Amino acid sequence: MLNVVTGGAGFLGSHLVDALLSAGEEVLIIDDLSTGTLRNVESAIQSGKAVFLYLDVARPLEVLRGPIMEAVRDRVIGRIFHLASPASPEAYGAHPWETLAVNAVGTMSLIELALEHSARFVYSSTSEIYGDPLVHPQPETYFGNVDPIGPRSCYDEGKRFGEAAVAAAVRTRGLDARIVRFFNCYGPRMEIGDGRLIPALMQATLEGRPLPIQGTGKQTRSMTYVDDAIELLIGVVSLEMATLQPVNIGNDDERSVEEIAKAVALVSSSPLEFQHLPARENDPQRRRPDLAVARRLGWSPTTTLEVGLRKTLEWFAGERMQFA
Repeated sequence: MLNVVTGGAGFLGSHLVDALLSAGEEVLIIDDLSTGTLRNVESAIQSGKAVFLYLDVARPLEVLRGPIMEAVRDRVIGRIFHLASPASPEAYGAHPWETLAVNAVGTMSLIELALEHSARFVYSSTSEIYGDPLVHPQPETYFGNVDPIGPRSCYDEGKRFGEAAVAAAVRTRGLDARIVRFFNCYGPRMEIGDGRLIPALMQATLEGRPLPIQGTGKQTRSMTYVDDAIELLIGVVSLEMATLQPVNIGNDDERSVEEIAKAVALVSSSPLEFQHLPARENDPQRRRPDLAVARRLGWSPTTTLEVGLRKTLEWFAGERMQFA
């Protein structure tokens, strides 16, 4: 059985590829390298169990089918993991149209491909679909509080459309699908300048600068280490589920941005000095997943923030030395 992973050269996608290979699976990695990098999947490709296809999936299926089937050859597509999308404020802010396209056109095209091959379809959604939540913590049943024309809407609403497309295909066309909603994932292979909280704090620490805090720093986040996230993702995909049940993937250890910055200073033995920056427009003020569904599936996060930050810092420091 072949697994197709779009966005497979990105942060989450490349960790998923490694986990699938470790389980003895074969993988077709599809990525246009707009936010991913071949470095992330170099060892996977060298293993001989993964094939890389340079392709933008935000196209009609008529355009995608040829190159994908040429890469698939005579293998059976068993699962399609759709992780392709800019995910950081800097990336989707710079490419709003492309972000909408990959979550709308790309999702619909890949759903069609999954239906053609009777493959299980997995859609990578996000906690951003809850917007600046009025319900706390956020259960999968919460509809969200999203500004449809705000500066984050290309990502928030793009992901919400993707979920709607999956739900419609499940109800009317018999699609076998899963939806997972990631909460603030971090870890090795994040891009140092992508604008997200952990890379920004790591970069400042390694450069000996004050830690950047956007807004008051009292806004909260629930940081999820990548290994925990991928473990639950694979668990959800492997289960037989009678109905379409979105699943929050996160860590319910809720901390303020200031507390997260202090934890970075602690694990890096750096001076605790902040640089306060203007707040991002529509920045959610509270973010914590309700993990009741995930725990009913037998999963709980196991990596503490301090342990995850230490591993991430070691990786960033190694990258900095390698490319200095």
